[in-house]
Amino acid sequence: MTTQEELITNFYHAFAQKDTQSMEACYHSKATFKDPIFYLKQPLIMDMWRMLIERGSDMKIELLKVRTHKNKVEATWRASYTFGSTGLPVVNTITSTFSFSENKIYQQHDHFNFYKWASQSLGLKGKLLGWTSFLQNSVRKQAMQRLESYSKQSLE
Repeated sequence: MTTQEELITNFYHAFAQKDTQSMEACYHSKATFKDPIFYLKQPLIMDMWRMLIERGSDMKIELLKVRTHKNKVEATWRASYTFGSTGLPVVNTITSTFSFSENKIYQQHDHFNFYKWASQSLGLKGKLLGWTSFLQNSVRKQAMQRLESYSKQSLE
């Protein structure tokens, strides 16, 4: 296992343990994060993880695979949780691609099937509209509003 693969393994172990301090120690101070819902820079990345961990009391994280591919580390992991707004169960498999600077995560790009996620988390609405940019943009906007509100509260 490479040093970078070990860092990613430690990151997901900390995530599974809901240890945000150890997660934060894995990130570069100028890190960026992107997935189908968020595009963030530090410190909002850690605010996102804290918010998801706090609101996802039943969340379970499983690291399925870590490998180096073309000078980047790729991790496949699964998040299982109850979606807060609807109370519906979600099992989301995500592939994360990482690049590094100063032995820390500098860029993280998460990929998952938005339609599949929306179908699980939003029920019929997600099944009918999950493929549309309208629903994707609506989810992005609501998620950013929640994150900004959470970030402001954590500063108080």
